[in-house]
Amino acid sequence: MKIILHSAANEIPDADWASLDHQNDPFMSGAFLRIAEKVMRIGTQQNGADEATDEAPAQQEDGQAQDALTEPLRNRTAAPGAHSSPLQIRATADADTALGWQAQHLALYDATAPGGERLLGLLPCYLRTHSFGDFSHDWHWAAAWERVGLAYYPKLVSGVPFTPSPGPRLLVRQGVARLPVVQALIEAAVHVARTQQVSSWQCLFVEEADHDALAAAGLLIRRGVQFHWINKNYASFNDFLAGFTADKRKKLKRERRAVMESGLRLEARHGDEIDPALWHIIHRQYRDTFARYGNHPAFPPAFFIEAGAALGRQLLVFLAFDGERPVASAICYRDATALYGRHWGSEVDVPGLHFELCYYQGIDYCIEHGLQRFEPGAQGEHKLARGFEPVPTWSGYWIADPGMRRAVASFIARETHAMEDYAAETTGHLPFKK
Repeated sequence: MKIILHSAANEIPDADWASLDHQNDPFMSGAFLRIAEKVMRIGTQQNGADEATDEAPAQQEDGQAQDALTEPLRNRTAAPGAHSSPLQIRATADADTALGWQAQHLALYDATAPGGERLLGLLPCYLRTHSFGDFSHDWHWAAAWERVGLAYYPKLVSGVPFTPSPGPRLLVRQGVARLPVVQALIEAAVHVARTQQVSSWQCLFVEEADHDALAAAGLLIRRGVQFHWINKNYASFNDFLAGFTADKRKKLKRERRAVMESGLRLEARHGDEIDPALWHIIHRQYRDTFARYGNHPAFPPAFFIEAGAALGRQLLVFLAFDGERPVASAICYRDATALYGRHWGSEVDVPGLHFELCYYQGIDYCIEHGLQRFEPGAQGEHKLARGFEPVPTWSGYWIADPGMRRAVASFIARETHAMEDYAAETTGHLPFKK
């Protein structure tokens, strides 16, 4: 078998992408990654100032390393961009270059296949010079590394830019035995991480099969929590509400009624039903939401225009119109089993409109189209009252320095207990009848 590092998703032919079992995940498709890398110029530039030093201590005393790793747990559930961090400032400053992502997609080929090399597996990877946009929740780790004389950046990340959606990461050719390819991809990723002298390789938001393979390979497994809606064979939205307590059901109906009485017209459109002019309006709403919170909107209008055309019905936008004027929007993606909420923006202040477009319209859509779950993005305890349940997320971490690995392992062990307690506690706040 032969390993090749591709510096862009568009170096991999469409036929090879189509041969991979990515479960029709919209974010792991060649179309999504190619367009994202193209319009955001991912992979075109490295920030040399952020590269690791030529020499770093091979090991630190466990006590020193452990004292350095002091990330407060509350930061795991803070909104992206909420930290007052010089790293975030640098990420924003670099946003018009490469946004701190350099594509290094790891491809495994059968060099002996008849007719030439045949792709067996793919692990999308990016060399990162900061953590803005990967949702790894490791902002404080960089300071911990620095306090013991090590460089945290660059790091190697397997994930989707600006997309904290759990899904497949270790992609294997359909019809090929999965385990040997997955093992070879993991071994190759560790080799690349070692040879490039990065602090860590992070395989973020993995599905269960990848979780098991990463754990078996010795990676540290970190648990998170997101809030997802689960379709329990509901016949309608009212059927879903029937499981609520009377008080919670009344409050939710009041929210929906306020939007209905506002006079706004609601509509769902797929990517192939949205023209460039409407995409520019949707993008303005998306951009303004980020601006209100002092954050940088990663995706330019060209991304949505191209993604809408390429993904078609896998891209979905819930829209609110005042007459013929679109005044609010919620951008989602979908596959055969799930809906994924991503971005929202509004030009009007209407009570309940955020919940209607971001949650209730999505639930209606899932019920109508037989989707099994709705993942509306990271964070948000306010989702509990609307029937979104806490579910675990998983990420794998390979840490180069032995001392820091022990420190991270200890931290993750404590954090895992806290995450389990948090999930149990939030389950008690769900609106369902006991």
